[in-house]
Amino acid sequence: MDGTHGSAVVGLFGCKIQPRNATPKPVWNPDLRNEIDFDSTWVEVPDTEESVNGFRAQWEEFIRHVVADTEHRYDFLAGARGMLLAEKGLESHRTGARIDLPEISADRVPDTVEGAETGEPARTEH
Repeated sequence: MDGTHGSAVVGLFGCKIQPRNATPKPVWNPDLRNEIDFDSTWVEVPDTEESVNGFRAQWEEFIRHVVADTEHRYDFLAGARGMLLAEKGLESHRTGARIDLPEISADRVPDTVEGAETGEPARTEH
């Protein structure tokens, strides 16, 4: 991500930043070799808190909901939207194209969900 005060590269297990004032300013000269080590100008952002496993956190929340017999913040349609998003993400990756997400409501299930017509579960290619 590039911003007005620097750049950042964020992954699942780390984040590196390059503040604007630390960004190298190379001058192109075809007669001289570039001696700047661009990778060394990035700074690792330290972890300031323990990462929580998202799947575990959601499972624990669900178990508390079952034990307390209360409403859960995610309903069946939220699960259906999540499944559709995962399927469309796989389709986008497979085709290399952007994919529109149809609306899901209790009244309408999109025809594009794999297996919706036959009742068969969706299959993913690995």
